[in-house]
Amino acid sequence: MVFSSILFLFRFMPIAFLVYYLTPRKFKNLVLFVVSLIFYSWGEVKYFPIMIASVIVDYTCSRVIEANRDKKWVCRSALIFSMVFNLGMLGFFKYTNFFMENIQAITGITMPRLKLTLPLGISFYTFQTMSYTIDVYLGKVKAETNIVDFSAFVVLFPQLIAGPIVRYTDINHELKTRTMDINQISDGVKLFIFGVGSKVLIANNIGMLWTETESIGFANISTPLAWLAIAAFAFQIYFDFSGYSLMAIGLGKMLGFNFPKNFDFPYVSRSITEFWRRWHITLGSWFREYLYIPMGGNRVPPIRRILNLFVVWAATGFWHGANWNFIFWGLFFFIIIVLEKNLIADFLAKHKIFSHIYVIFLLLISWAIFQITDLHQLGIFFGKLFSFNGGTDWIYYLRNYGVTFIVACIFSTPWLKKYYEKLKPNGIVSTIMFAAIFLMSVAYLVDAAYNPFLYYRF
Repeated sequence: MVFSSILFLFRFMPIAFLVYYLTPRKFKNLVLFVVSLIFYSWGEVKYFPIMIASVIVDYTCSRVIEANRDKKWVCRSALIFSMVFNLGMLGFFKYTNFFMENIQAITGITMPRLKLTLPLGISFYTFQTMSYTIDVYLGKVKAETNIVDFSAFVVLFPQLIAGPIVRYTDINHELKTRTMDINQISDGVKLFIFGVGSKVLIANNIGMLWTETESIGFANISTPLAWLAIAAFAFQIYFDFSGYSLMAIGLGKMLGFNFPKNFDFPYVSRSITEFWRRWHITLGSWFREYLYIPMGGNRVPPIRRILNLFVVWAATGFWHGANWNFIFWGLFFFIIIVLEKNLIADFLAKHKIFSHIYVIFLLLISWAIFQITDLHQLGIFFGKLFSFNGGTDWIYYLRNYGVTFIVACIFSTPWLKKYYEKLKPNGIVSTIMFAAIFLMSVAYLVDAAYNPFLYYRF
């Protein structure tokens, strides 16, 4: 079940929120826990036990750590057990077949593949629960004593499937005492509607161009269409994922939680380093705090710093998927960021127009690496990008998708934000605008069959 579906919008959400709002305050977390488990099980009930096991393991390990502060070996053992369990589950379901395929390719030994499907949201909630145990071990937060409250944190349905990665320290106070006044609920509804509009009206529409290009076959397209298609995918993944994050943040506000921002107009960046401060902010923050800084961060000699960056970006790529293209995607950013930090940062800062063109060009290249998992097909696509193979096929697609491209360009910048801030105090106009976005989104969902969610596979 995805947020941008008729099932969620008109069945699950109204019932879940009605029950939640009518429930007395002291039972709200219990209701939230049950509702979230129903939400998760609706999509993949067979992995329900894994979610419960994750709750029990991390709750128990954190309590053991808290109760044995004077026994370092006990604390360390509990932390290691939690990390081995979490990473073990993620590794088993996500990477087992990848390693088997590569071992077979290297050794020639036939290895049977396991029939595994990736549990929904495991890449997100694994990092979320693991960071909690680490924070308890480091003394940044006290271990949660109420298992219901902790369970509600782990399975909180707005951010369970695709983030933002909400750490316990982000919402631990709100788990105990949170307010839900009309203004906060109203802000949450608006964010949710804007997220639905971003996903349904922009991402879905422009994403069809990339899907059509794939169906044609990369060998059969012109160079202009190749660039047009990858630009369409760049907009699709941005509005798809940022829209889903906005929906999650909006739902969180409606429940009384304030989730961290996950996107901040990343396509206006003037360097790849800046882009990653604006794109999937909670993931970047997680890797920085729990991997980069513990390895020494910037406080080490230059060679060691480069090694640290290599590890972080290889891990970032591998986190996104069990394919070589994702590892290459992460290392692509590693190379660029090392170059920026050591050679070209000052040049980019001085040349505004060039820096924007530079970022967009490199991002389009990166999205091709990210999206095309078959390395042979990736080679064909790159051949089309740089072969300067002319043709007229792109004219048809530009004519069909031109307006959507313009809308996507405008909404991927903060240009309209200042006008929205002026409009915001006018309640009537604001209500009409959000009602129109919601109605258009629902009309699209009722009529269209194309409604993918790209980050479901991660």
